[in-house]
Amino acid sequence: MSLVAGHLESYLVLSALLFSIGSFGFLARRNAISMLMSVELMLNAVNLTLVAFSRFSSAFPKGGEPLAGHVFVVFVLTVAAGEAAVALAMAVLLH
Repeated sequence: MSLVAGHLESYLVLSALLFSIGSFGFLARRNAISMLMSVELMLNAVNLTLVAFSRFSSAFPKGGEPLAGHVFVVFVLTVAAGEAAVALAMAVLLH
């Protein structure tokens, strides 16, 4: 019995839904902070996809879990933290 609930397709559908909501929010908003929040949502959708592909990859043996997707997620989170710092700086500048 697998410890992972669901299949790869369900994670990819959820990721595509999150990414499409984020891209719609980015294109529909004119506020810079809302646009940055939408980019954060898109980055989280990409993180979900990376971890799902890393977990369900058939190139690795079933006994060990590959960490390549997790390493990329750490890099994406670093970029997201930099983006949040820019958003905070913009908010402070406007205030």
